[in-house]
Amino acid sequence: MEFLRSRIEASVLAISRPPGSADFLHPPGDPGLFGPDSAAWQVHSDFTAMLTGGVAALLLQMLHPLPLAGVWDHSNFQADMMGRLRRTAQFIAGTTFGSRADAERLIAHVRRIHAGIRGTAPNGQPYSASDPQLLTWVHTAEVSCFLRGYLRYRNPAFSAAGQERYFDEIARVAEALGAVDVPRTRADVDAYIERTRPQLVCDDRTRQTLELVLNAPAPNALAQPYTRLMMRAGVDLLPHWAQLMLGVTPRSAARSELLRRSVTLAAAPLRWAVRNGSIHLARQRMGLPPQG
Repeated sequence: MEFLRSRIEASVLAISRPPGSADFLHPPGDPGLFGPDSAAWQVHSDFTAMLTGGVAALLLQMLHPLPLAGVWDHSNFQADMMGRLRRTAQFIAGTTFGSRADAERLIAHVRRIHAGIRGTAPNGQPYSASDPQLLTWVHTAEVSCFLRGYLRYRNPAFSAAGQERYFDEIARVAEALGAVDVPRTRADVDAYIERTRPQLVCDDRTRQTLELVLNAPAPNALAQPYTRLMMRAGVDLLPHWAQLMLGVTPRSAARSELLRRSVTLAAAPLRWAVRNGSIHLARQRMGLPPQG
């Protein structure tokens, strides 16, 4: 049993905490940017919810032609889609659960990378990864999907006040990266995404992104069924209008509920196995007991 538990945990950590991640155990007592009582710690604590939310976020972000062009022109995303998800997970975990110094180091590192990413999209529009407006879109699409994943697959009873606090807290990271006019409430997030919809398009590269997601490789054979399920669960998190843009027929309410139950069942052994995730180590750093 211990062998199985360790193997499951290793598969999770291979995605959620790759080499080069923050040192979540030091320095003792450092609350980082948010601290253990924050909504950000709560929403970002569950691997399954974050993985499905990350998949949805990637697809929603890539409906905007300028971030899509930046990813396709300046990364090996097509050959290593899981690598991008790992790097995103590393950044989110480090800025959420790491010490303040580690969080600031990660933010500065991303700002340096963004400074060298610029070009022209196929539609003729120039783009820059440091564009404050594009940073706002990428952030808002991401955190809206993280919260959707948490509500759907982990804690549907998460309070409205907690959701408001989450958006307000996590906006700090976007602003530190250079984003402007970052929406900080649920209503403002929804209104911002609605205002941005006329700029979104689905072209061949967007559809290829969807295919890469649906056929994402697993870290090992044991994780393959789980990975396939999570990719589909991420697609199901998208608003129906976004699914339709991608050429996906939205599931009926009954089929979405069946998918949710399947995800909950599949997530149970992961939640049992993982004892050294980012939040577990961060709680140790703060002198807190293991999470129940």
